[in-house]
Amino acid sequence: MPAWGNIHPFVPIEQAEGYQIVLRELERDLTEITGFAGTSLQPNSGAQGEYAGLMTIRAYHESRGDIHRNICIIPASAHGTNPASAVMAGMKVVVTKTDDRGNIDMTDLQEKVEIHSDNLAALMVTYPSTHGVFESSIKKITQLIHDHGGQVYMDGANMNAQVGLTNPATIGADVCHLNLHKTFAIPHGGGGPGVGPICVAEQLVPFLPGNPVIKTGGEKAISAISGAPWGSSLVCLISYGYIKMLGATGLTNSTKIAILNANYIKDRLSGKFDVLYTGEKGRAAHEMIIDCRPFKEHGVEVTDIAKRLMDYGFHAPTVSFPVAGTLMIEPTESENLDELDRFCDAMIAIRAEIDRSSAGDTDNLLKNAPHTLHMVTNDSWEFPYSRREAAFPLPYVGENKFWPSVRRVDEAYGDRNLICTCTPIEEYMEA
Repeated sequence: MPAWGNIHPFVPIEQAEGYQIVLRELERDLTEITGFAGTSLQPNSGAQGEYAGLMTIRAYHESRGDIHRNICIIPASAHGTNPASAVMAGMKVVVTKTDDRGNIDMTDLQEKVEIHSDNLAALMVTYPSTHGVFESSIKKITQLIHDHGGQVYMDGANMNAQVGLTNPATIGADVCHLNLHKTFAIPHGGGGPGVGPICVAEQLVPFLPGNPVIKTGGEKAISAISGAPWGSSLVCLISYGYIKMLGATGLTNSTKIAILNANYIKDRLSGKFDVLYTGEKGRAAHEMIIDCRPFKEHGVEVTDIAKRLMDYGFHAPTVSFPVAGTLMIEPTESENLDELDRFCDAMIAIRAEIDRSSAGDTDNLLKNAPHTLHMVTNDSWEFPYSRREAAFPLPYVGENKFWPSVRRVDEAYGDRNLICTCTPIEEYMEA
């Protein structure tokens, strides 16, 4: 609709009253969901939200005369953007260990906090963690940071396992970002558009980001984080509609289903794949990490599994993050039971293919995956398995086949071996 899509971000406020209603109500809803006191919709991504949140913490410390507080403690399990954001915010990163269950190592954390007590600015913690577990000591962790004068930044990437059941304020955080392009229905991935608003506790409200053209933020606002006063305001309409239509009960049910879906996959794959981390009760949170490293004895790498999934009609889950050689599976609340079963059937079938593989065998279903239409329809077929096994490994694939258009690129070779494709200046001279 042009009334929403074609409006200039700096149009006079009185000419965009509908937008103002939506943005104010969305801010109020997100503030209530997180248990905090204020929200800024300005950041355009989760990473930008991290930066904004840390800058409010920095401004808070400076307002109290604690200019020297510049240490940010980050667990080894954190998203890679966390340390990058901390450095951009002018902080020094100190990494703390995780234990065998995927939780923050409390002994190591205590030691690091005490060493850096005088200069501690913040802890960045993802809850539930990127390892797919709810930190059982989370309240002790946040209290420890507060006792030493720091603030707690909660990475809200996994908020879809919290909404309606708990919130960042309950666990003792001071600021969090939310990925509206994940938990709140804006499409996730593909380069955007993203919205990564920050929600803050009362003491940080005065420092919410401002704008030099249209007044936003707090009384002592930090400088603008993105160009527009309310960031990617157009796509905020999606999250607004999502929250209003679901309501409190629907949002809570979405969280429950996200957790249920992950644990359903975990149980169905039990005995076939090992889950790297689980909580004290043997459950995953909203995601789990499948350990693929033991399959190296069969000559199979995690990349081979990821490529083979394409033949079964699936884009692979996250590969080798946060642990190398693993798959991190996060079904969210959006997948129904039939789709979960198709995925589990594919993974179980792939496990059987792994068992038939052997080290040194480079001509098998996994190593040759994905199988393109060009390969399967070629007059020549010299592989030691059938075309049906390659392209239609399970009955459901034949009903709705996705054909990969290419086989494999050379992974990260191009990133590590830069090649200049610029036309030599001599050619211009000859012309």
